[in-house]
Amino acid sequence: MAVRKARGAKRKKVTKRKPAKRATRKKPAARKKSATRRTKATAESMAKRQREISVSEFFAKNRHLLGFDNPRKALLTTIKEAVDNSIDACEEAEILPDLLVEITPVEGEDERFVVAVEDNGPGIVKAQVGKIFGKLLYGSKFHSMKQSRGQQGIGISAAGMYGQLTTGKPMRITTRPSKSGKALRMEVRIDTARNRPEVMREREAKTFRKGSGTRVEIQLEGRYLKGKQSVDEYLQQTAMANPHVSITYQGPGEDEPVVFKRASQRIPDPAREIKPHPHGVELGVLARLLKGSPARTVKGALQDAFSRVSSAVAGAICDAAGVSTKARPGAIANREADLLYKAIRKTRIMSPATDCVVPIGQELVLEGLKKEVDADLFTAVTRPPAVYRGNPFVVEAGIAWGGNLPADDLARVIRFANRVPLLYQPGACAISKSIVGTTWKNYGLQQSRGALPVGPLVIFVHVASVWVPFTSESKEAVAHYPEIVKEIRLALNECGRKLGAFLSRRRREADEAKKVDYISKYLPQIGIALQEILELSDMQTTRAVNKLEDVLERSRKH
Repeated sequence: MAVRKARGAKRKKVTKRKPAKRATRKKPAARKKSATRRTKATAESMAKRQREISVSEFFAKNRHLLGFDNPRKALLTTIKEAVDNSIDACEEAEILPDLLVEITPVEGEDERFVVAVEDNGPGIVKAQVGKIFGKLLYGSKFHSMKQSRGQQGIGISAAGMYGQLTTGKPMRITTRPSKSGKALRMEVRIDTARNRPEVMREREAKTFRKGSGTRVEIQLEGRYLKGKQSVDEYLQQTAMANPHVSITYQGPGEDEPVVFKRASQRIPDPAREIKPHPHGVELGVLARLLKGSPARTVKGALQDAFSRVSSAVAGAICDAAGVSTKARPGAIANREADLLYKAIRKTRIMSPATDCVVPIGQELVLEGLKKEVDADLFTAVTRPPAVYRGNPFVVEAGIAWGGNLPADDLARVIRFANRVPLLYQPGACAISKSIVGTTWKNYGLQQSRGALPVGPLVIFVHVASVWVPFTSESKEAVAHYPEIVKEIRLALNECGRKLGAFLSRRRREADEAKKVDYISKYLPQIGIALQEILELSDMQTTRAVNKLEDVLERSRKH
């Protein structure tokens, strides 16, 4: 019964669970549009943002182009620019330069110095002080076709701008243009936005004792270190290339100043200014010169604008170009200017005059080397004038060998351009390339491929020109013009031949000295052997030894 009942019991309904509904993803809410709408630039809106960039503002942001890469180099560049200006001014006034260079640390400030450079030159008139020191690209040398240390009118004003940027202090200039006049002291800043000088203060300087001259003081951020590429090395090399200059140098923390005495009492001959040579002028410059010429005819304009263009040469250029000699230069069109330019390139014209370039001179190069280097051999050469792109230039080279110079080191290279030492960027310089490219093994020196020669050697190279082609505005390396490289190699080869002759003569002398030592060492032993073999007396032995010594000595000399 119980079993039946169990079987008859109602079964419970099993309700199937409904599958859960999948969660539906909500669509992301649409982003709300920003309240401020981006507006596209238009030609008109872009035009409103355009403005002129001041040259001083540009170089303030790109001061590395002028040699102010780091504090150490900035200190050297500042002194270099001031010293170059001082020597140029003294030479132009035909005064033997006496320079004072001081580097004074600022108390309580790390890596901050006051640099002062003082000269005995002609001084500066009051109206020009602000423009010379407080305006970039202002000077008397850029448009002048003659040799000078400065070229661009940037250097000393850029140094003052660097000091202003790093310390906020203005330049201080003290100058007396004549012995009878009063000395003036001015504080000058540069308005970099407008490339204009601002004279902050002006007063009489009663403490300036020199009859005439200028003193420049710049406070700047710098780092003073001795050794290579230092202020000390720069001043030493400046004295070497300028033996007529006397420099008194007071370094930071030094008790006594270092004096580089002048080795010559003769001021270099002044360089004469010349007109540009037609073979060095480009088409655009030619067109500009013709447009601005006051001459009435093209023939006259060519004669007035260029050197070495006579009436016959000007006529030949016009005939070759198919342009009338009587045409007005201001009416010359671009096509006619192009024809004249091509005719100039084909016309044979005498090389430019070379009295615009004043080299150091072979004798003074030797004196400069002897004053600063202790060596056994000194030799120098001044090459004849040459031309690149219509610009005259002269290459000089000198060599010092032996003495106290290190025998196992690479040769020391001293580079100059217009008597100014070049301490940086040797790898980018045509001078270094020419030295490495010279086969020094031909002259008895060791040299690895693509390297400087090894030995106790100093190599001096100077390039003088009306326009030295520097690789950058910082004037640290000479550009690789084929004409310049060729002249440097010819000068080095000439010096190398003299060095090779000296070394081979020294080797011969050393070999002869060895032979003499052998003779004096072994002849007595030979005499003893002869005496024993031939049973000679002492007198006969002495006579035989003397005769044998005489024969050997004569054969050694021949």
